[in-house]
Amino acid sequence: MRRRCEGSRPYPATRRTSVASLALAASLVARYAAAQGPAAPDPHAAQPERPTVATHAYTVAPGWVEIEAGFQRQQQGALADRIAVPIVLKIGLGPRLQLDIAPAMDRSAENGRIQTGITDMLVAMKWRVTDAAPILGTFAIQPAVSLPTGDANAGRGSGAAGMNILAISSRRFGPVSVDLNAGYTRFGGDGSITPKNSTVWTVAAAFPIAGRVAWAAEVFGYPGTSGPGGAPPVVAFLTGPTLTVRPSLVLDAGATFDVEGFGGTAVYGGVTWNIGRLWRTSALPSRRAGPPTVR
Repeated sequence: MRRRCEGSRPYPATRRTSVASLALAASLVARYAAAQGPAAPDPHAAQPERPTVATHAYTVAPGWVEIEAGFQRQQQGALADRIAVPIVLKIGLGPRLQLDIAPAMDRSAENGRIQTGITDMLVAMKWRVTDAAPILGTFAIQPAVSLPTGDANAGRGSGAAGMNILAISSRRFGPVSVDLNAGYTRFGGDGSITPKNSTVWTVAAAFPIAGRVAWAAEVFGYPGTSGPGGAPPVVAFLTGPTLTVRPSLVLDAGATFDVEGFGGTAVYGGVTWNIGRLWRTSALPSRRAGPPTVR
């Protein structure tokens, strides 16, 4: 949900950390561009949203639960680095509704001093509006709320609650899956730590390589913000492989590279696991789950 709600900024800036937890819905650290095929959907197959910042427009089958977890490490100079540990719990509530609950941990080290703690928590609801729009393809809207559970003084939170709206379009072009996201975030507070208004855009793709191995690539950006907590624009490029261990379990790894304002190269790794069914339902997921494979 890296991911995730949008308008977030990559660390190291203190004011960026909380919104980065929002990007878990849509964001940071990590989310996977979805790839679907025409086969009948399997409700127990994983539907990864990580590692890309972008999320896909599809939803977990009603009654089923899926978890995503990972890490991202970014060097911040010779004597400092930061490790983010995002977690997203996804629950299918209905044929077109998915609940996301996204806590996260953050560890920063600078000049031998280490700080570890939770970041702001995100709660989001993905609503799949349509499956076959003429231009948008599968289209979803994901409103979310960011709860100020992180320590703003330590750079792990915004110090204020936030609301986000994310528009999501997912399409296939032959074996290639493409996800487009655009989001807006509004935070409370005086804007001294986190900008009151921020936006995000993403373009992500995934395609099969060989057998169970696929590849994800994404360009994402956070336009510059104003006010006391404002920051310059950020643009970065993420890429790396995914491995389908079994239909319900998908691994990912890779790196994010600076284009403008992102900072040092970040490395990531993670897992998406469809745990199983919480309650019985005859409804199927909105797509064939899992990353693309060569058959």
